[in-house]
Amino acid sequence: MYEDLKGKIAVITGGSKGIGASIAERFGQEGMNVVINYNSDPKGAQQTADIVTKAGGQAVIAQANVANEEGVNSLMAAALDAFGDLDVWVNNAGMEIKSPTHELSLDDWNKVTAIDQTGVFLGSRTALAYFKEKNKPDNIINLSSVHERIPWPTFASYAAAKGSVKLFTQTIAMEYAKDNIRVNAIGPGAINTPINATKFADKAQYNQTVNMVPMNRIGTPEEVAAAAAWLASSESSYVTGITLFVDGGMTLYPAFKDGQG
Repeated sequence: MYEDLKGKIAVITGGSKGIGASIAERFGQEGMNVVINYNSDPKGAQQTADIVTKAGGQAVIAQANVANEEGVNSLMAAALDAFGDLDVWVNNAGMEIKSPTHELSLDDWNKVTAIDQTGVFLGSRTALAYFKEKNKPDNIINLSSVHERIPWPTFASYAAAKGSVKLFTQTIAMEYAKDNIRVNAIGPGAINTPINATKFADKAQYNQTVNMVPMNRIGTPEEVAAAAAWLASSESSYVTGITLFVDGGMTLYPAFKDGQG
């Protein structure tokens, strides 16, 4: 537990399930107040809010499309209306579409980059403007992926967006370091979330994925949430501009793990 997080206020985009919901729950355990954003799953968002409250925090839910300026602005308004301030903004909302790149439609490219790239920009810009206006040394956490580093054939739009998140995170971390505004990313690897449920239900695919992880297991959303809590806390007060990989070693070229090559 991080005592300095108690009473702080966070916005979490895409908080109705998966990693976003786990981050919200961990923030609740830390005694934080959380705005849980959802796009199309109000039931999931309310379930997350109930978990946050049970864990010891406070929560409200807020519908918004994070690829839309008005939607992102409404999340800031929800934080101010409910809790009167903002301390941490977590850009978690994301999506992926599998397609051979030569068959990938522009519409599908735009769907992925709108959420995974433009949504991160809009959320960060909104938080930065508020932190600057209030002269607050606060915190932005962007959810990236191991695929900001590892190419992922047939997921070109996703990999491109996450590569953008990496350099965007580093760039604004440098730009606002003088204001003591910290900006970091988390790069999850293979995590047991709803988006992976169908794949991991197939034993062959599950085993194939595990074999790509040097620690030989799939990660949990709670392990990603633990990284988010640390980055949000003053324990990481001298950390900015990094991607903290939570991946069981997946970014360590696992094909070489037994000394091959």
